[in-house]
Amino acid sequence: MAKFPNSPSFTGVFEPIRIEGDVTDLDIEGEVPADLDGAFFRVQPDPKHPPLLGDDIAFNGDGMIAQFRFKDGRVDFKQRYVRTDKFNLEEKAGRALFGAYRNPLTDDPSVKGRYRGTANTNAFFHGGYLFGLKEDSPAVAMDANSLETFGYHDFDGQITSPTFTAHPKIDPETGDMCCFSYASKGLLTRDMVYWEITPEGKKTREVAFEIPYYAMMHDFGLTRDYALFHVVPITSSWERLQAGLPHFGFDTTMPVHLVVLPRGGDAKDIKMFTAPNLFASHVMNAFNDGTKIYFDTPEAKNNMFPFFPDIHGAPFNGPESASHLTRWTVDMDSNSGEFESRERLSEFVGEFPRMDERYNTEAYRHGWMLGMGMGPGSRASLGHVDTSTGQAKVWQAGANRALQEPCFIPKSKDAPEGEGYIVQIQQHQDDGKSDLLLFDAQHVDEGPMAAIHVPLRMRFGLHGNWVPGEELAKARRKTTQAVAA
Repeated sequence: MAKFPNSPSFTGVFEPIRIEGDVTDLDIEGEVPADLDGAFFRVQPDPKHPPLLGDDIAFNGDGMIAQFRFKDGRVDFKQRYVRTDKFNLEEKAGRALFGAYRNPLTDDPSVKGRYRGTANTNAFFHGGYLFGLKEDSPAVAMDANSLETFGYHDFDGQITSPTFTAHPKIDPETGDMCCFSYASKGLLTRDMVYWEITPEGKKTREVAFEIPYYAMMHDFGLTRDYALFHVVPITSSWERLQAGLPHFGFDTTMPVHLVVLPRGGDAKDIKMFTAPNLFASHVMNAFNDGTKIYFDTPEAKNNMFPFFPDIHGAPFNGPESASHLTRWTVDMDSNSGEFESRERLSEFVGEFPRMDERYNTEAYRHGWMLGMGMGPGSRASLGHVDTSTGQAKVWQAGANRALQEPCFIPKSKDAPEGEGYIVQIQQHQDDGKSDLLLFDAQHVDEGPMAAIHVPLRMRFGLHGNWVPGEELAKARRKTTQAVAA
């Protein structure tokens, strides 16, 4: 009998859902534009079985991907588990076999050496496949229409690393997926690999290199000419794993580095810039003007992840975890080895930054963030940040409501930057329901134009993306042709 622990990671908004299913024609309060055609995919960690060790952090659940299919003013819902190796092995056994988050020393001996990935961090589309991603394992390919899992994907043998990023970027000019691997020669190693992969699945670039210390390389920045890797001391060691501590911890004594790889170069062309200790995880965007590089990230003075505690035992510092969108500037012509500047772009406190991804690698103006409520009585919010002025338009959710990462949808292929919609999951913390909210991206402060009601509670989610209807049609044809062959 399944018995989940009565702990913070498995109760309240973190209580497992474990429901797969389809709901056609969701109830909509307001109006969805009839010409909005495509699907919003998002993923939540959702453990199928109680944890092997009696408790775990909430981020270690199996990946459950939801599809919200928009067409003709209506929205259909589909939700499926990603059938990873871990999921299949545990389903066969009828119980958990893999132990603590990113700690293979805690696994059942029967699964030693198997991929531990849960595909619970991002749902990303490229080249006709939907990929379920978790950065400690290879990408898992899925059918974007049916959510059927095909399995781990090595791009026809071109990618041999045992890990793959949860945050690829698409170069808008080429359509190539720019991506990377960390711990690419084994757990806790400093090894990384950068790739560029065409929409047809051909690898056109591969560069192997090392970073100064092992760290959680969760996201990165991309410009026309450079790939940018921010090395922040969310780090680990075999001693931590052997002691049964959380895999990652934040080290306030170590510096931060920005590793800059010219996209046309090799490891020997890398330059590294150093800054004092700070916290940064996700990236809004990056761009360059010649050798001068701009890298925009929510920056905090101290650790934002209480579930990855301070390595030296300091208590979590809430006020110092407040993050603001900050622009790091470095110059490849400089030999100082230091950042040229770090400029706060807005006073809005938030994380999970998103932008109009047609402007990836380019100078841009519009960004959206999940507002991180600070202090008693604060509420979750959605912020639209104008990077040219620093002004933010903000909508605040009601009491007993939690919000998740926003996602931008362009109104049309050639619409001006930022003209479109924002979708965002809202969890009800009092009645076990959820909504997908739809906003006018330029006027989020006016509140949602539609609330798409989901007749079940959705667990906290991580990342998601929009896929246009024409790309879904191509993916369907590709799957049909593969089955026929």
